[in-house]
Amino acid sequence: MVLRDLCLEMGGGELMVLLGPSGCGKTTLLKIIAGLLKPTSGDLLFGDRVFTAVPAEKRDAAMVFQKPLLFPHLTVAENIAFGLKMRKLSGEESARRVAEALEMVQLEGFGERKPRELSGGQEQRVSLARALVTRPRVLLLDEPFSALDVGLRAEMRSLVRQLQRRLQITTVFVTHDQEEAVTIADRIALLLDGEIIQVGKPRDFYLSPRTPEAARFFGWKVIDGDPCIAFHPANVRLAARAEAGLENGITLKGMLEGMIDIGARVRFVVALGPGNLIEIEQDIASLSGDCLPKESGEEISVCIPSNSIIEFKVKGG
Repeated sequence: MVLRDLCLEMGGGELMVLLGPSGCGKTTLLKIIAGLLKPTSGDLLFGDRVFTAVPAEKRDAAMVFQKPLLFPHLTVAENIAFGLKMRKLSGEESARRVAEALEMVQLEGFGERKPRELSGGQEQRVSLARALVTRPRVLLLDEPFSALDVGLRAEMRSLVRQLQRRLQITTVFVTHDQEEAVTIADRIALLLDGEIIQVGKPRDFYLSPRTPEAARFFGWKVIDGDPCIAFHPANVRLAARAEAGLENGITLKGMLEGMIDIGARVRFVVALGPGNLIEIEQDIASLSGDCLPKESGEEISVCIPSNSIIEFKVKGG
């Protein structure tokens, strides 16, 4: 993936998440930071020092990959100590650091085991310990938990966040999972098609997306036009006929695709145009007779309050 006009600044001790779909350039950017890829233009700075031409092994950056990539013939302790051995640390200092790293990832007593004796989550903990044991300036994580089940992913996210805060390591975490991003990030950089669309705190993307593309990625419904508008389905309700000229919002026409009873609420699936479906949940008690649809295929009106709408100016308009 080609990265275009990309500028991103991270603070010391910050946990930045690079978020976006597969193929958007997240891993490319991570490899540039790690020194595994060289950019054709531009500079990479660690503090005030330009690191663009500095070899990967001298960048003081540690990377954790999606697969643990442990040496199968070495013990857990030997895997963790591998980077220290390359740095020619003394045996006593290396052993002390390995024990400290095992404690950090909650694997005390696992030092003499081989990778084949570990679960997937334990292998990734060892991979994380191997990265942390060198005390890097920057920690890079490339979708490290995507192969784990849901429970383990949540557990590992919590561990990384806890260690990152404890050690105050500047960390870049790559993921395509929106929930994972907002759970772990100090800030998020949203990448789409090789460009950073928006950078901000997790809540910024839910409250004030800056582009239609960012809005779509975070679950807003976008209606193209001039201006283009976006809104959250959670703020939409069915409109009675008397609300057709609503002054404090807008009313849109759609087609009812289906209804699902969920206890005291009804979920309506409404098509506002080709490929633009929204789901509206509403209390049964709030539905008056003149706005309650009867069957699929029926025309339906939906009301969107003005304070729930964001407008985007059309480019070139």
